[in-house]
Amino acid sequence: MKKIGLIINPVAGMGGKVGLKGTDGPEIVEKARALGARPESALKAGYALQMLSGLKDQLEIVTCPGEMGEETVRKSGFEPRLIGSTNKPSTAEDTEKAAKEIAAKGVELILFAGGDGTARNIYHVLGDDNVPPVIGIPAGVKIHSAVYATTPRNAGELARLYLQEGSLPLRRAEVMDIDEEAFREGRLSARLYGYLMVPCAGDLMQHLKIGGVGSEESVLEAIAEQVVEHMEQDVVYIVGPGSTTVSIMQKLGLNSTLLGVDVVESGKLLAADASEKQILELIKGRPAKIIVTVIGGQGYIFGRGNQQISAEVIRQVEKKNIIVVATREKVLSLDYGHLLADTGDDEVNAMLAGYIRVITGYKEELVYPLTS
Repeated sequence: MKKIGLIINPVAGMGGKVGLKGTDGPEIVEKARALGARPESALKAGYALQMLSGLKDQLEIVTCPGEMGEETVRKSGFEPRLIGSTNKPSTAEDTEKAAKEIAAKGVELILFAGGDGTARNIYHVLGDDNVPPVIGIPAGVKIHSAVYATTPRNAGELARLYLQEGSLPLRRAEVMDIDEEAFREGRLSARLYGYLMVPCAGDLMQHLKIGGVGSEESVLEAIAEQVVEHMEQDVVYIVGPGSTTVSIMQKLGLNSTLLGVDVVESGKLLAADASEKQILELIKGRPAKIIVTVIGGQGYIFGRGNQQISAEVIRQVEKKNIIVVATREKVLSLDYGHLLADTGDDEVNAMLAGYIRVITGYKEELVYPLTS
């Protein structure tokens, strides 16, 4: 009988769609709930467990009571082995306590659903001993760390391969996190906390997020010139975060939110640092387009740091109205050889899959594959 651990951070990712850029701390969690945020990490953990359904008779899942694991495990058709006694955990201390108890049960692997803060909590317990190996199920807002799979389903697939084949190589993957308060103020301050061991197979694990490569001012200026020259009147433009998109806002003569989502129309700013709800209200019944950039080193255009541009927003705007901008060097340096989207909606991910144009300069573009 194989034995794995599962830890779900029930509040991970709740701040994304409402524009809070994270949920570190009880005050931010309450603010997210007040703004209408809904838990999503359990759903994403469920996607991962679906990929393990073929091992149901060979697998024991050690997890926590209630929303931190038990509920999702039972919904997925498994009978969990429970540790601990609390029913509604939501703090870093709960995650660390769970990791310590689960590791002590001799599990072969720990799956955990959360973001960079959750990865930090796991690292605090496992430390540099890195036993057992882990796989992160991406469910947070900011996912800079390399301990996460590219999608929730890929986390489950990688776990299946690891358990069935038993000979997958392991590598040390970076645990990164940022200062959320600085992030909300538009300043990115990242720090390396340590390394966790993760199994490797193909492109199932995401890479470490890195800064822009070749993002010289002249290149960004050329990209901005190309985009602004072709912007249409009376069309709502949803402008995602990133230094590349900031250059577009600067070309328009508008203040921008480096790490948030802005909405403009006909050269005017309709909303700064907008939430999913605000975006949906602004595009209702109106023509709209989305402008996003590529995360350096990872290749994501949706699902990492821009959850305000949700699956529902993308569904309404449609793929044909998505404008991707990035320097040629950033795109061609991606080890995967393709872009990524992790919207949390299988139907929207499938709609986005295929090839997409990427503006890389003035009258310059690449056509690049996009997968989910």
